Amino acid sequence: MADPRPRARGVIPARVRVVGEYLGLRRRRTAPPPDLPGDYGVSLARMHDREPEVGPLRPAENRDLARIRIFGAVGSILILVGSLGTGAVPVLQNPIAGMRLLSLPSRMWTTALTLSISGTIILVLAWLMLGRFAVGRLTVEVAAGRRPERRMTRRQADRTLLVWLAPIVVAPPLLSKDIYSYLAQSAIAAKGMDPYVISPVRGLGVDHVFTRSVPNLWRDTPAPYGPLFLWLGKGITNLTGDDLSAAILLHRVVALAGVALIVWALPRLARRCGVSPVAALWLGAMNPLLILHLVGGIHNEALMLGMMLAGIELCFRALDSPNRLRRVPSWLPSPTGWLFLAGVVVIAASSMVKIASLLALGFVGIGLARRWGATLPALRHAPRSQWWVRSRQSVIALAGAAGVLFAVLAVVVVGICVGTGLGFGWTKTLSTGDVVRSWMSMPTLLGVTGGRVGVLLGLGDHTQAMLDVARPIGQLIAAVFIVRWLLAALAGRLHPLGALGIAMATFVVFFPFVQAWYLLWAIIPLAAWATGRWFRLVAIAVSAVIAVVVLPTGAGTRGFQLAEAIVASILLTAVLVALFFERPRSRRDRNAPAPDDDPTGEHGDHRTDPLDTASYDATSSTAPSDRVVAADQRVR
Repeated sequence: MADPRPRARGVIPARVRVVGEYLGLRRRRTAPPPDLPGDYGVSLARMHDREPEVGPLRPAENRDLARIRIFGAVGSILILVGSLGTGAVPVLQNPIAGMRLLSLPSRMWTTALTLSISGTIILVLAWLMLGRFAVGRLTVEVAAGRRPERRMTRRQADRTLLVWLAPIVVAPPLLSKDIYSYLAQSAIAAKGMDPYVISPVRGLGVDHVFTRSVPNLWRDTPAPYGPLFLWLGKGITNLTGDDLSAAILLHRVVALAGVALIVWALPRLARRCGVSPVAALWLGAMNPLLILHLVGGIHNEALMLGMMLAGIELCFRALDSPNRLRRVPSWLPSPTGWLFLAGVVVIAASSMVKIASLLALGFVGIGLARRWGATLPALRHAPRSQWWVRSRQSVIALAGAAGVLFAVLAVVVVGICVGTGLGFGWTKTLSTGDVVRSWMSMPTLLGVTGGRVGVLLGLGDHTQAMLDVARPIGQLIAAVFIVRWLLAALAGRLHPLGALGIAMATFVVFFPFVQAWYLLWAIIPLAAWATGRWFRLVAIAVSAVIAVVVLPTGAGTRGFQLAEAIVASILLTAVLVALFFERPRSRRDRNAPAPDDDPTGEHGDHRTDPLDTASYDATSSTAPSDRVVAADQRVR
């Protein structure tokens, strides 16, 4: 009697199998991979290990990659169309107002929201599918801490990123209205006023074209950004005047310049740390949070992170060089030393965009001190009577590194503050964002939760008082942990780049206010160093979930419209997934047993010879062995 299982498993498991293979959620029955080098494999106790290079993709895999690239581009196009209704379009000077076709999404909010959510889900799915060709399948290589057998090339990764970014570049601002605060504060600086003292309402007036689009929360607050960024914005305002569309486009060009610096520096840092450049690019530069928020939302974190990473690359290119950093016997820097100083200057300048990147100088200083002979055991394990004798070199190296970096930082900061004419007012407005109560901030979440519990218990609303206590405690805890990561880098247990990424993650978790794109402060540096399976699984999951759950802010939808849009988005996404990745099956394929039910392995793809270079067409439902069996039956 025939086994009923092939019939019971019908067509539906085949459809699930196809999508599962693209997402990397299903293990294909293949021969065991060849033994890996002895030093490969990531233990649970470590976040980093070296990743050896692997071969390029096979022809069938290249076809799969091209299909995924087009699938993600469709998601970006849907986001573009939906953003015409749900994007953060300006209140005045809306360039699509009055256009019958382009203004249609703004008159159909539910439809526009459906397209925006569907496009975001599709873009995230395409990113996850593409991960199979960068870090491997999620539940196979990534979960086991193994390298994939093949990876896409750097050229393929760059092309995919460009294709996905192209529709976003011409879209209205996405998911945030911060760009209008940038424009208003830059216009205040262009008028010769101090943006660190004067708010948009006071400086421009409530009816100004820029002020009208600034969120109410920020209309009466001064600028919290560094003078370098506002100086760039001032230049844009001088070029565009009150033309909103042109100013937004030029600010997006600045954000794209920051992304270009990330794409330039990230693979080089990854190669320096022994990590696959393509894997680092996929997790860092191709991350949906970067595409949607840094480019779509036009946030200045793109420029901050790009300059910070570029500066770190220049610094470690010098520190890893065998050449001396100064000319002997003089104290003047050598060419390698000037390269190091150039990197420090770039990092210091990035902190004048947003102050958070200043943390990178601490870990660059640790790298410089270690080059000059500083070690943590010399400071920690020396007997008290011999402490100075054994630790003198380490103390001198640390003090020298701190002195050099502080001197360069002081020159850069003073030069930018004085040269831009904006002064040092930014030091008094760094806490402007404290008015935001973000659930992603640990102390803010605990403070708000405690306040709500007090209200429920009838004790009154003491939320702000609890925030005033929880936030400083969180900052103190973050400072203690950051010192801990500095010491770990000094001891050589962590590479300074990896320690910086962990410190950034600590900083974000305990920061008083956190936005979705702040997660990139930690993910992007760690993408070039951390290869541990738990880091990658958590980073992938957090990036995908946060990218989807942060909904557009410009649609003004109600609850029932949101529910309708979510249901319609799921259906539309399912239809597009089926159109792109559903493989038609012939009658003979439907009657053949599934590979999982074939104990002999006759119908599966079992290439046990590692030297076999025959390409396997993943888009074909007939494996090579199936074709051989069919031909043999015809001969008989």
